[in-house]
Amino acid sequence: MKNIKLTIEYDGKDYNGWQKQPNKSNIQGEIEKAIENVIGEKVDLIGSGRTDAGVNALNQVANFKIEKDFPVEKIAIALNSRLKKSIRIKRAEEVDENFHSRYTCKKKTYEYTINNSEQGTAIYRNMQYHYPIKLDEKKMNEGIKYLIGEHDFKSFKASRY
Repeated sequence: MKNIKLTIEYDGKDYNGWQKQPNKSNIQGEIEKAIENVIGEKVDLIGSGRTDAGVNALNQVANFKIEKDFPVEKIAIALNSRLKKSIRIKRAEEVDENFHSRYTCKKKTYEYTINNSEQGTAIYRNMQYHYPIKLDEKKMNEGIKYLIGEHDFKSFKASRY
């Protein structure tokens, strides 16, 4: 059995997030369909985390296990040929059988961008928050100290989780 790690990039604007959901377009489901189509096995793709609807990712890690002796160096190209252009497999590699993308993960980085220009941007409009009013950098720098460090954000979760 092979344990395959994928490094994935996607533009999430047309998807209902990472996680498989019935009758909704999602990243996990799209990649699992491509894997089944290419390798001929149904797999459970395990992501390092979930993203909400519309969220993009630059280096999301996921893994899956296969029985077939499929050449790992061909997986990224084969999957990308079956996926929409909004999802790209940047790299595929065989990893230790104990590797688990969620539990082996050491860090996650979330980046939020504010475009503070007067007119905004056409190209990055779905990837940045446009706020055309002058920001008070002094107040922002004073407030940043409350965001540094470890925090418990459980109160932000939906009640069903």
